[in-house]
Amino acid sequence: MYSSIQHIFFDLDNTLWDFETNSQKVLNDLIIKHGLVQKCQCSQRSFIKTYVLVNEDLWARYRKDFITKEELRSSRFYNTMLYFGYDNHALGLQLEKEYIEQSPYQKELFPYTLETLDYLSSKYKLHIITNGFAEIQHIKLKNCSIDHYFEEIIISEQIGHNKPHRRIFDAALELTQSKTEHALMIGDDWDADIVGASDAGFKAIFFNPRNKNFNTNQTKEIQSLQELIALL
Repeated sequence: MYSSIQHIFFDLDNTLWDFETNSQKVLNDLIIKHGLVQKCQCSQRSFIKTYVLVNEDLWARYRKDFITKEELRSSRFYNTMLYFGYDNHALGLQLEKEYIEQSPYQKELFPYTLETLDYLSSKYKLHIITNGFAEIQHIKLKNCSIDHYFEEIIISEQIGHNKPHRRIFDAALELTQSKTEHALMIGDDWDADIVGASDAGFKAIFFNPRNKNFNTNQTKEIQSLQELIALL
């Protein structure tokens, strides 16, 4: 099934770099530092749960070009605090600043990331396609010592289109001098990574470590990166 593959394109956040674990560590530190449990009259767990929902909603809107990067960043902490009835826009901006400064330096990768990249890099050309922001994603890759595995780092804001828009996948093919029949996308976001790549003509593998419920009958699904070694 994958005999024609020459180029493998990975998503970064929640595929290689464990976004949820890394983000939660920084959020916990910020909540304690700024006394958000007292200010918002909520538990630490409730604050994080609400922030995650607010952030996911804003990212969904950003991917559809409904809001800008600046609007996303200026809103997510502020809107979270507003949910608990605490209105402090200046603190929201300070929390965002500190979150952006700290989060890309967290180093938690998914299990078997290094072993899998070691194996695949000896057989294929590896690349990244990410909707993350340029100044953040390069730090993550370098800080986790995995940047050397990838020939091209394709970042949505530099291309001008977010996954699942076809143009970012077309740009990836052009940058890597590849063709759809030689391209495989691996990612955790069903719409952005799997549907987007498939619509662009790529083969795709759905990385689903937390067993999210999707109808994946037409797409290969894996729960561990280690499974790629047997498949590819």
